[in-house]
Amino acid sequence: MLRYGPLELATPLVLAPMAGITDRQFRLILRRIGGVGLVTMEFISSEALARGNRRTRRLMHYVEEERPISIQIYGSDPARMADAARLVEEIGADACDINMGCPANKILKGCSGCALMGDLDLARSIVREVRRAIAIPLSVKFRLGLDADRHNFIELGRICEAEGADVVALHARTARQMFSGAADWEEIARLKAALAIPVVGNGDVHTAADAVRMLAATGCDGVMVGRASMKNPWIYRQAADLLAGREAYQPTLRDRHEVIRAHFEMVTAQEEPRFALHKLRTFTGWYTNGLPDGRRLRCQIASLSDPSAFLDAVERFFADVQVAA
Repeated sequence: MLRYGPLELATPLVLAPMAGITDRQFRLILRRIGGVGLVTMEFISSEALARGNRRTRRLMHYVEEERPISIQIYGSDPARMADAARLVEEIGADACDINMGCPANKILKGCSGCALMGDLDLARSIVREVRRAIAIPLSVKFRLGLDADRHNFIELGRICEAEGADVVALHARTARQMFSGAADWEEIARLKAALAIPVVGNGDVHTAADAVRMLAATGCDGVMVGRASMKNPWIYRQAADLLAGREAYQPTLRDRHEVIRAHFEMVTAQEEPRFALHKLRTFTGWYTNGLPDGRRLRCQIASLSDPSAFLDAVERFFADVQVAA
């Protein structure tokens, strides 16, 4: 079983932090479907926290139903990262994660995220100061390196282990690759062989069967799933089924309808209308992936400007699909 220090997860399946995606509504949707062992908040800027940014503080809101939950922080200043980690602990999160894997240009330009793989001394200082600052479990997520000529993930993994990190997670691509090309699972196996602490693998897990294959092929302790959960929020439940020797659960039309309704109710209750509509269009587009005539609904909701009209369109679509079935 996957452990983050003293924290034992019910399944070795972890939600990858994704900016603008793994908000409180989506995390609750996944929790209620089941199967996910740990949910992770979208990453939080240590600089914004230091400036007292209210929006950033609001992003850190969670509810008890989401536990266990990890909050990921990023930045390039060890002292501010330590302060951010203290806040993560103060608000009661179950674990803190350091982002050393984000390949986005705006993050790299700030010498944060995967840019830290180009300065291992700074990376060491950040892990050391954060570890000194908090008692809750600490994990670090990183990539293979900045590019194909600079694979230094094993060295970084050993630094994290030496400085007291409880877990490391490896996205088996370089920063230059972003999300293109194939993730190199053999490198996950190499990292696992090099470290004594748990290793979580990430990259190219498109289906529940892929999660099971990654565990078997690499010997890693856990699997982190990101983009695949957007179109299939049942992937964690399905993977947990397979790991327990059960047939993977297959969501019904009713399941998809109920997930969209539940997400609609949470978003409209918690967000301003213009933000709510953007989220509703995005998530409904994912949830209807693969449904008969799902493109028709996605085109229709793209032009709607009122949440009630959005819900009416969804209700009519599922009524029509049920009749056709």
